[in-house]
Amino acid sequence: MATKVHMEALSPTMEEGQLVQWLKAEGDDIANGDILAEIETDKATMELVARGEGVLRKIFLTAGGTAEVGSVIGVIAGADEDISGIAGVSGGGATAAPTAPPEALAEVAPMPAAQTLPAPEAPAVSAPATSAPATTAAATLPASAANGGRVKASPLARRLAEEMGVDIARVPGSGPGGRVVKRDVEAAKASGVAAPVDTPATWASDGAEYEDIPTSQMRKAIAKRLVTSIGPVPTFYLTVDVDMARVIEARKSINAMLEKDGMRVSINDILLKAIAAALRQHPNCNAQWHDGFVRRFNAVHLGVAVAIEDGLITPVIKNAHAKGIAQISAEVRELAGRAREKKLMPDEYTGSTFTVSNLGMLGIHEFTAIINPPESGILAVGGIVETPVVVDGEVTVRPRMRITMSCDHRVIDGAQGARFLQTLQGMLEEPTAILL
Repeated sequence: MATKVHMEALSPTMEEGQLVQWLKAEGDDIANGDILAEIETDKATMELVARGEGVLRKIFLTAGGTAEVGSVIGVIAGADEDISGIAGVSGGGATAAPTAPPEALAEVAPMPAAQTLPAPEAPAVSAPATSAPATTAAATLPASAANGGRVKASPLARRLAEEMGVDIARVPGSGPGGRVVKRDVEAAKASGVAAPVDTPATWASDGAEYEDIPTSQMRKAIAKRLVTSIGPVPTFYLTVDVDMARVIEARKSINAMLEKDGMRVSINDILLKAIAAALRQHPNCNAQWHDGFVRRFNAVHLGVAVAIEDGLITPVIKNAHAKGIAQISAEVRELAGRAREKKLMPDEYTGSTFTVSNLGMLGIHEFTAIINPPESGILAVGGIVETPVVVDGEVTVRPRMRITMSCDHRVIDGAQGARFLQTLQGMLEEPTAILL
């Protein structure tokens, strides 16, 4: 019996997916559970597995194409089986495909694939990635881009090229349709034929005035989700200035104790522990807005904003209130590293009750963050700055940090948010209070 290959919901918020590449070709024998293709979702690059066995008789969606969840993108059937009555999406453009009929939607397996794709990098927490330009002189372009179009490359290949310092626009692709894949980047690096081109004149030598970059699935999801926040959510902001001298001292003491185990904690780790402890004392801030009711949480599940190549993702530290600083530190590093590699599973980036965004390590002193609905608050953390202040009538220089809370006024009133920040400030200025 023929088995339709659907674009599956590989993340809880996925509405459409982009087909990165097929790992099987038409005519290949397929066993149940075989990896058929790589799919870029709104959160990660996942593997699409076969839900039947036979021969991959037909591929409807080519590499680079997008299709809505539930759409038929291929057919697995017996070699002699008639599949002429099965229709699916077609093409390779970045456009949404029509939805599948109700009977097809019923066949979609909502479960995520067993694993995400491996990626080579494990960079430091929260350092944003930048994308290398994708246009060079036409004479240096591979065939896939010589006509002035965007270089066709898998997300993994692009990340690897950036990490290795390879100009991906000069790498010949061996994947489907001339797509640049991981092995092409590695070969180019080994041969030295695709060194980066740095001169501005070279970038502009093809006469192009600008470049249109197709929107990734993650960027589409960010755009769609955040318009449900800053407009409809009645947001107000509260800022507190914190003396971080005692936290700096506490970090030195903690790291001295952890040194024998090869561990270290950061200022951010201590901050996360303090936020979790403060939220336990102010449950009105650890809450979500739902039409008709407010959901107040007893447990604190902290979302930690991490910048990755395609946008932003928030791994979640579950039950942060019950974990020590060292455990929080280890989890943040491990989750952030896998977030950058797009290897997080759905339960690792969903379920947060409150979110923290820290841009201090990037030199930002103060900013406001956008609430992630249905959460009712988010903290924007700036960097520590040596600041002249008046202490006991005398001017002295102290390490200060500004924290701004964005509040959903439907859940949090001004006084409630202020009391929460007051508690947090007290814990940071006297870190032993975190243990109470």
